[in-house]
Amino acid sequence: MEINLVVLNVGNSRLAVGSFLAGELGEVTRVPLEGITADALAEHIGEAWLAVQGRENAGVVGASVNPAMNDVVAQAVAQAIDGRRVVWIGKDLELPIKVRTEQPEQTGVDRVLAMAAAYEQMGKACVVVDAGTAITVNVCDDKGRFLGGAIAPGVRMQLDALHDKTAQLPAVRFAAPTEPWGKTTQQAILHGVFHGIRGMVKELVENYATEFGAWPDLVATGGDAATLFTDWDLVHAIAPNLVLYGIALAYAEHHIKHGT
Repeated sequence: MEINLVVLNVGNSRLAVGSFLAGELGEVTRVPLEGITADALAEHIGEAWLAVQGRENAGVVGASVNPAMNDVVAQAVAQAIDGRRVVWIGKDLELPIKVRTEQPEQTGVDRVLAMAAAYEQMGKACVVVDAGTAITVNVCDDKGRFLGGAIAPGVRMQLDALHDKTAQLPAVRFAAPTEPWGKTTQQAILHGVFHGIRGMVKELVENYATEFGAWPDLVATGGDAATLFTDWDLVHAIAPNLVLYGIALAYAEHHIKHGT
């Protein structure tokens, strides 16, 4: 079947909006959610819809880890596309891989979808690090089953906490450190956050490799992935839109499974 979709990834701080035309992902827009209205979101969603409007099986599919925004997003879709309804992954469509955590219903759908997209490309056990509002480091086995992972504060959360919870540490804009050690307070903060995250990721991947008896490929995604992981030998690939590919995969596999 031909994949013609507007895909929506409702995160904690941003909405990612993209269009798949004949299975190819086009331009992706990321919209900050703080204080956003349905009217403002409708404009972005309407622009994405123009790419697939009138195409076979055109639809709107979303995934969300931010339930408070779901009604706003659904309202924006209906407003932008003549009353059309969002099809939600995990509610209307099943997840594309098995989830082997103790409480699958409480496992973030974005974590599972990113892993599903990575496994679809790798075809073997792999690890996905998603560097967004939170940092997640998740793993699947050779059968593509989501096993679990780790969750930690993301870059912005760490920087904000250092500034907000201390008397003198300054607010710092994130960037990859260029000096071997921090010569100023600002540089020292960047070193702590940057190398702290990379060290955590390395330690976790080593733990997973010990369990598997082989080193799994690591794929990075999320808004801070390029800054954190570019040119790092541990990372096999950086794929900023991995969750969007996972949404399209879930949609395609649902329709293949049900013959629709």
